[in-house]
Amino acid sequence: MPVKVTLDAALARRGMTGKQLAEKMGLSETQLSLFRSGKVRGIRFATLAKMCAVLECKPGELLDYDADASDLALKD
Repeated sequence: MPVKVTLDAALARRGMTGKQLAEKMGLSETQLSLFRSGKVRGIRFATLAKMCAVLECKPGELLDYDADASDLALKD
């Protein structure tokens, strides 16, 4: 998948653990772990906004994109 979760790097820059982030967000460690590993197929904007508020960052610090030609193929 060309979209990659870079949350671990954002946590490291802030000296915060995933457990601490989950606690501050009121999210289970399991849910956060699934996001960190890229095993989720989506995330609610409200959850992403809360994560950004706690980490004082922008969504671009939590996600990255590697271009893939197949992304241009339209699928219904």
